[in-house]
Amino acid sequence: MGKPAATDRPCLRSLSHSFTLDFIIGFEREDDARRVWAVLDKRLERFGLTLHPDKTRLLPFGRPPQGQQSGKGPATFDFGGFTCSWARSRKGRWGMCCKTRRASFRRAKKALYDWCRRHRHQPVKTQHAALSQRVRGHFNSFGISGNFRSLLRLVEATKRAWYTWLCRRSQRTRLTWERFGDVLQQFPLPRPRITVRIWGG
Repeated sequence: MGKPAATDRPCLRSLSHSFTLDFIIGFEREDDARRVWAVLDKRLERFGLTLHPDKTRLLPFGRPPQGQQSGKGPATFDFGGFTCSWARSRKGRWGMCCKTRRASFRRAKKALYDWCRRHRHQPVKTQHAALSQRVRGHFNSFGISGNFRSLLRLVEATKRAWYTWLCRRSQRTRLTWERFGDVLQQFPLPRPRITVRIWGG
């Protein structure tokens, strides 16, 4: 492609649905980003849409220098339940990393805890089936490349919540953590798995 002429204007396709739309636009050059920034709000107004003043930002998100040994790059941002930043891979290369946003993780953890509390008197087999379904649903939503540790933390939080409320459903026999391990052997929770690989093989 040839270099765009100075009279060229950024082209945005029309948006035909008037609902909340979250999106990211990436640019190699800051001047290109500012050109679109200058016209985006007016373009959306033609379709009855507006930019959210607190969520619309222009951020530097370039790859950190190869010589930088620590840190996460010039900026981080939250998008779609994830916190996005730069991080080094096991091979030492910089790559974009998306981890479950803290607020999203807290909501998921609280929802599982509340479910265990409300259904603590159901049979263990029934509880296991329902919890497994919820955990797998979380994997489907947050199981992207680089987010394995967050998925593992969710499984561990589910075990703790399940154990807590199984302990409280009877005062006659105390369920120890060792005995709960036997329950998990018979009714194991799903293992964390990456369902979407957004980069890499």
